[in-house]
Amino acid sequence: MKLLFTDLDGTLLNNDSRVSSGTKDFLDEFLAAGNKLILNSGRPLGSVLEVKNDAGLNHPGILLICSNGTLVYDCDSRRPILEKRLPLKYIPYLQEQARKYDLHIQTYRDDAVISPADDEEIRFYRRRIHLPLIISPDLADALDKPPFKMLAISLHDFDKLEAFRKGISDWAEHKIQSIYSNDIYLELFDWNAGKGNAVRFVCDYFGVPLTDSYAAGDADNDISMLEAAGTGIAMANATDKVKKSADVITDLDNDRDGLADMMRKLLTAGF
Repeated sequence: MKLLFTDLDGTLLNNDSRVSSGTKDFLDEFLAAGNKLILNSGRPLGSVLEVKNDAGLNHPGILLICSNGTLVYDCDSRRPILEKRLPLKYIPYLQEQARKYDLHIQTYRDDAVISPADDEEIRFYRRRIHLPLIISPDLADALDKPPFKMLAISLHDFDKLEAFRKGISDWAEHKIQSIYSNDIYLELFDWNAGKGNAVRFVCDYFGVPLTDSYAAGDADNDISMLEAAGTGIAMANATDKVKKSADVITDLDNDRDGLADMMRKLLTAGF
């Protein structure tokens, strides 16, 4: 049995944010052969479930790794099998630090995204992530339990994000990770989480050696899973940093079934 861990945006999904018919055909073949599919995304659970359902991925045994490895969800039992949440006391501190850089930052309830305002950043974010929206000037006031992550967004000034990331770096040591999922999103989540740690957890959960796992991605938050898996696959459209961390690079990009094409080649070659 082989395990395929795949990122969504820029990897499994095409530029219309959908699983193409060609990639769906490959996934159907892969799963029918007795293998396992694990969707491994920075997106929250509700959004990953939406992608899964829209793609018609209704096969038994699918797991979802959400919010950068902070939640592992079993679709068959409809329950989490791993959770790593941010302590509630971190939320006001990180929001206050973001304010110093005039930076949008948001967090999540299990069923909604929480934004301090109905601003340009949250409207942009919700073009793809269709979660209900809660507006709360103080994010912690809207939380009913610790969240899985926070997300800082800067649509027009990457330097703001980088200044914020560096500004909290000493405090963040051994508390939280701050990793880019693209050049406008900075993900903030538990120090002991991450997509790579989730890969190791799931392989152990299924009793499958890491050597029998594949992981595919395109952005910096995918690097840990590419390094953890037996075979790390960088998309042709991935960042240079991701490509350097991978074992192979797809010949085609995410808009031309690049993952399906590479997986067929690897499986045929016996990798």
